[in-house]
Amino acid sequence: MAETQVAYQRSQEAILATNKVLRNTYLLLSMTLFFSALTAAAAMAVDARPMGLISLFVMLGLLYGVHKLKDSGWGLAMVFAFTGFMGFALGPLLNYYMATAGGTETVMTALGLTGFIFLSLSGYTLTTQKDFTFLRGFIFVGLMVAMGTLLILLVGPLFGFHVPGLYLAYSAGLVILASALILFDTSRIIHGGETNYLLATVSLYLDIYILFTHLLHLLGVFGGDD
Repeated sequence: MAETQVAYQRSQEAILATNKVLRNTYLLLSMTLFFSALTAAAAMAVDARPMGLISLFVMLGLLYGVHKLKDSGWGLAMVFAFTGFMGFALGPLLNYYMATAGGTETVMTALGLTGFIFLSLSGYTLTTQKDFTFLRGFIFVGLMVAMGTLLILLVGPLFGFHVPGLYLAYSAGLVILASALILFDTSRIIHGGETNYLLATVSLYLDIYILFTHLLHLLGVFGGDD
């Protein structure tokens, strides 16, 4: 009887801890998305130029800082620094699409689809409590393929290598991969695989970021912008 009571108490404590991580994660995620929108708007207002590979190194550095400081008060500041920078880096891309015919509609459609997909997939996982960690293998392979494709896209033109439609396929693949990541990362939170809400927030933020940018590209292509 005592063992059953102890097990029940531990189960309740685990549920409370998971609910706390979920609550903090979604609260912080909403704040960082809003902050990113502000920094993106600032970048658009000053007509910031694309930073190219520099943005990748800065992003990786800030991401490393988040992981390094995840258990300290500075970790929260690093999360905002990371998401704020990502928003600012998005500004030039948004300006590019906004300058095209139907650009406002393209951006707003991509934003609406991103919100719908994220809320649907995350909501489904939270409601059903299904464990999607079995997607780990698919995600790993998908990331490897994405990295290889990106390398071809960057280096290929230097050697006269060009595959028509490859970037379109790359964006379509990343939309699927980002959707799988939303299921996987949400599942990890509710099943105790991720107990740090700062890391959970950054993971979901990146899922949304990847989903939005590549939906934007696909809509731009089909809208005749590329």
